[in-house]
Amino acid sequence: MESESDSGAAADTPPLETLSFHGDEEIIEVVELDPGPPDPDDLAQEMEDVDFEEEEEEEEGNEEGWVLEPQEGVVGSMEGPDDSEVTFALHSASVFCVSLDPKTNTLAVTGGEDDKAFVWRLSDGELLFACAGHKDSVTCAGFSHDSTLVATGDMSGLLKVWQVDTKEEVWSFEAGDLEWMEWHPRAPVLLAGTADGNTWMWKVPNGDCKTFQGPNCPATCGRVLPDGKRAVVGYEDGTIRIWDLKQGNPIHVLKGTEGHQGPLTCVATNQDGSLILTGSVDCQAKLVSATTGKVVGVFRPETVASQPNLGEGEESESNSVESLGFCSVMPLAAVGYLDGTLAIYDLSTQTLRHQCQHQSGIVQLLWEAGTAVVYTCSLDGVVRLWDARTGRLLTDYRGHTAEILDFALSKDASLVVTTSGDHKAKVFCVQRPDR
Repeated sequence: MESESDSGAAADTPPLETLSFHGDEEIIEVVELDPGPPDPDDLAQEMEDVDFEEEEEEEEGNEEGWVLEPQEGVVGSMEGPDDSEVTFALHSASVFCVSLDPKTNTLAVTGGEDDKAFVWRLSDGELLFACAGHKDSVTCAGFSHDSTLVATGDMSGLLKVWQVDTKEEVWSFEAGDLEWMEWHPRAPVLLAGTADGNTWMWKVPNGDCKTFQGPNCPATCGRVLPDGKRAVVGYEDGTIRIWDLKQGNPIHVLKGTEGHQGPLTCVATNQDGSLILTGSVDCQAKLVSATTGKVVGVFRPETVASQPNLGEGEESESNSVESLGFCSVMPLAAVGYLDGTLAIYDLSTQTLRHQCQHQSGIVQLLWEAGTAVVYTCSLDGVVRLWDARTGRLLTDYRGHTAEILDFALSKDASLVVTTSGDHKAKVFCVQRPDR
């Protein structure tokens, strides 16, 4: 449904001056950044040597654990049709995370509660290799920018990196309890946030290390900005820091009323890195200028907009922001809430444009590149596609017998890969009549 301009957004936020309209197209105006992307070798050279870790190599087994038909006997309460093309079934417990290789989008890495991670082929589910050696749930996994390396991280803070073509471990490190992990967008540099408040950055595989010390509380989420020179990190105390990766110092710190009134849960940036969107258990999504570090917009769901602000450290009992992101072709942002609400906000007017309700909580959302279509996965085990221009449900995909815990979308939006509490990962072929 659509909302008037006084619904779903803060009334006293300053106008967003970086947005403009051109003819019939709605475009986010690019904020000037440093000219041209730096060379990966130059980026790697800029990372100062602080520490060095010896790596160990382990040989991996090579088993196949895939099925092309729905499996019987899976524990769960969501039995029904299976729209998936491939089911990967080697995990023996909940599958927490999935990532696709960015270069070819032909490989997936999944990690789970069984302390295991697997690299496998999307076309038929064939296992390429197992990432062995973890002793706790694998909650983070991802490929490097050029798909040559794959990193896995478990809850205890053990991180491992494998060379994809040789299937060999080339680096490992034990940090504190792991909160998040992400590869640099253009260099073999890995970042991670831990429960002690630190953000770590390593050159891989030589192990040169730098740490960015935050407050004495977990660094709950983080994202490298598109320029590759800065990272935004959110913390459990509600503060937000934008770090200079080369100098190692915070460029901007948002705290108090500028920050959140509860732990941060997610963070996203737009394509050119001029805008940052942060989400928290305080049910607010804050739009921040990456250049000035100032909050330029605050979005709240209608259901809690009239409630008084939570005190410091307090959390909403019934709702929180779980995922968010920017549309690449229109000035729109999507925010997914634990109560099942998908809110589409118009950034130019800072108003609620559509509100799309799910039967259960939203776990994650992703925008399709080059379109105004947003994908959601939720605790009811269903993937849904929404047209953000109209708020209309385009289609949905079913097949899991438990909640979906993570999902990934191929660059051409032809495949959706999901992981679930039913111990399975599934590949869905996306077919849309509108394209």
